[in-house]
Amino acid sequence: MMARARFLHGYRGEGPGAWLAAGCVALALLMVVALLALLAGRGLAHFWPTEIELVTLDDGERFAGRAVREERPVQGQAMPVERLYYTGNRDLDGTVWRWVDVERIAMRERPADLVVVERRRWGDFIGRVVDRNTEAGHLVLESIDGQRLIQPLAEVHKIVYPNAMSSFGKLVAWEQGVWRFLSEGPRSANTAGGVWPAIFGTVLMVLLMSLAVTPFGVLAAVYLNEIAPQGRLTRLVRIGVRNLAGVPSIVYGVFGLGVFVYGIGGTLDTWFFSERLPSPTFGTGGLLWASLTLALLTLPVVIVATEEGLARIPEAQREGALALGATRAETLRRVVLPMAVPAMLTGMILAIARAAGEVAPLMLVGVAKLAPQVPVDDEFPFLHLERKFMHLGYHIFDVGFYSGDIEAALPLVYATALLLVLVILVLNLTAIFLRHHVKARHGALQR
Repeated sequence: MMARARFLHGYRGEGPGAWLAAGCVALALLMVVALLALLAGRGLAHFWPTEIELVTLDDGERFAGRAVREERPVQGQAMPVERLYYTGNRDLDGTVWRWVDVERIAMRERPADLVVVERRRWGDFIGRVVDRNTEAGHLVLESIDGQRLIQPLAEVHKIVYPNAMSSFGKLVAWEQGVWRFLSEGPRSANTAGGVWPAIFGTVLMVLLMSLAVTPFGVLAAVYLNEIAPQGRLTRLVRIGVRNLAGVPSIVYGVFGLGVFVYGIGGTLDTWFFSERLPSPTFGTGGLLWASLTLALLTLPVVIVATEEGLARIPEAQREGALALGATRAETLRRVVLPMAVPAMLTGMILAIARAAGEVAPLMLVGVAKLAPQVPVDDEFPFLHLERKFMHLGYHIFDVGFYSGDIEAALPLVYATALLLVLVILVLNLTAIFLRHHVKARHGALQR
């Protein structure tokens, strides 16, 4: 006992164990802060209207663009310092990026009349507006090298003069850019526009998953801990549940594809939607099957967390209720389950944290690269569970690895990753608030 007391004092007091634990916590928090700072710095900076430079090279060539970054040679290598510019005008030049040797730059200017025209096709145009004919519905644009084009106003998303904007104007433009990112749909093969359908799809899928997994997980935990005979078979079931928590997520995706999509979905199509065959209705990936697949994936987490909470309830609580004349069902319903609600919510928090970031199973059971229409509208049944949907995690994967222009897509990857972290944080904080409320209410009732 004395040895145990000295051991605990080393961690609860000011011994080396306490300092080691505090250092680990500080390091973990520092890593989290560094991750959020990286995502926020590189993601949110994308929406700031950076000034456009008019660059003149030593041979007299001129071009306009936005400086992105510099590449410096490794120490000992005789290589020039190069600067990357975003020049836009893909339809005129065939590319939107240009590397320039810094030593070749003779002059850099920032004329106030340089404009950035965000277009629905061909990306940004960087140059000057020569004429604006609103009656005819077009702009006459001119690049720095003298090339002109007629741009229909219907295909213009926004016109910005970044060099002529004040700091306050840039802040307003930044806020508008962030809002459009949150409220609009994607465009230009997901390398521009917003992620609203992905936000809606992620949150809706997590909510449907929570509604599906919570009752089954709680009932399974109640049966294992309160009703089932505590023998060898029950222990084997517990071992199986804990092992299922470690199965790779892609395996659940294959199961969902085979059982939910092709099995149950194909049967539903045969019974109720035969007139639409061979075009499937439920026999293809969709929001319903994705939610059920992730519910199955997170089911072991909810069972284990709930059963741990049930096991921590003192046996005296059960015996006291039975001694007062309550039946076992009444004891379970009025005493045990209310005390286990915080553990149930803890399991739901862990399930949300895992499900919201999963991508691999969704690729098989319903996520789409582009689904600009959310699966909710004013047509009966209003919530269309058979439709495909967008997901923030898959959006990051698609834009980061399958975009035609990685340089242009990289800031959106950071911004979307930050948004996914914030969505998971909001969902978890909501569940944590509910857990705290239930614990406080239960404590008040006990007093």
